[in-house]
Amino acid sequence: MEALIMAGGKGTRLCKNGVEKPYINVAGKHVIEHVINALKKAKCVDRILVTVSPNTKKTEEFLMTLDDVEIIRTSGEDYVGDLHAAYSVMNGKYVFSTPSDLPLLKSFTVDNFIKAFEKDPHDSFLAVVDEEVVVNTGIVPSFSFKMDGSKWVLSGLTIMNRQMILDGECPPDYYYKTDWVDLAVNVNTMYELQLARGYFG
Repeated sequence: MEALIMAGGKGTRLCKNGVEKPYINVAGKHVIEHVINALKKAKCVDRILVTVSPNTKKTEEFLMTLDDVEIIRTSGEDYVGDLHAAYSVMNGKYVFSTPSDLPLLKSFTVDNFIKAFEKDPHDSFLAVVDEEVVVNTGIVPSFSFKMDGSKWVLSGLTIMNRQMILDGECPPDYYYKTDWVDLAVNVNTMYELQLARGYFG
């Protein structure tokens, strides 16, 4: 399956003074490098593409040094616009997507999420994390929602019907429930950055 990393955003909650969130160092590697490594090790991923924009010039320069990673230049003005720009140059019916700010992401998680989708495909397949797992890491979720008597947090991992999105259709969301800690820690604030670094330390 084609895998897309979204790395063209402004990252305004964390990034100041021109620092790019995907380029931030965690345990000797850029945040996005951890994500790329997880995708490269995943057995279910056969193509890796990354969106970049004028907001992430250093990230683009770094990506150009890597093998087996394709770069898609987008405006970086809004997520939906960047997603459409990326989808328009991709080929598969379904696309796996991940944000660039999940430094703990594991290939095990990627493969199991894709395998779960293949067993029970939906046009909008979203991984969610039990809110209790997120809170136990020390993070207070900025958003959660109730489903089946529990609260859940969006992880950012999705598998979408590419053409339906390009056509402006909004397929119903199917939520794949997980308790995977590597999806609980994304880097949006300085506290979450320090927490991610602590997991490696």
